[in-house]
Amino acid sequence: MHRTRIKICGLTRTQDVDAAVASGADAVGFVFYPPSPRNVTIEQAAVLMARVPPFVTIVALFVNADPAWVREALARLPIQLLQFHGDETEADCLQYGRPYIRAARMRAGVDLVEYAAGFPSARGLLLDAFVEGYGGGGKVFDWSLIPPDFDRPLILSGGLSADNVIDAMRRVRPWAVDVSSGVEAGKGIKDAEAIARFISGVKDADG
Repeated sequence: MHRTRIKICGLTRTQDVDAAVASGADAVGFVFYPPSPRNVTIEQAAVLMARVPPFVTIVALFVNADPAWVREALARLPIQLLQFHGDETEADCLQYGRPYIRAARMRAGVDLVEYAAGFPSARGLLLDAFVEGYGGGGKVFDWSLIPPDFDRPLILSGGLSADNVIDAMRRVRPWAVDVSSGVEAGKGIKDAEAIARFISGVKDADG
């Protein structure tokens, strides 16, 4: 039986990293995108990532970043997986020699099969809502846009919370789910109880 993996993204405080790990997150995400309220510097990320124990994947999110900056982050931090949310091509994603996942901004007219074909080297596709700018903005997209026979690992994101994650999982059956604003008390400030309820909901949906 498949167990849905769980990523808590946009962590900015040590207590939030601790809460995600304690509740059973499989991965923790850190945002390296200065316009985001969840942005962290390399120095801040070093402190946060030092709290992550073995077998919890450390993910770094970039948006159209300067390659030199990405390489500096990779040299100084224990990043295990890259996540690209901008206009990066497959060549852009591959240049760092690290495993990566690629975000797809979902809206009517997006052909996910065609989009995924442009990133055959991606470990998975993260599906988020299309909004102006980058990131999903806590918005849910139309899950019916996902082809029922899509055969690549899908990470479902975009407006998920404890209130809708069970329904989302039963309808989409993703490989993993990704949540940020849905477990927050404020932008970049996670709520430990909300994290625990979200993860409990995922486990309930898995049965």
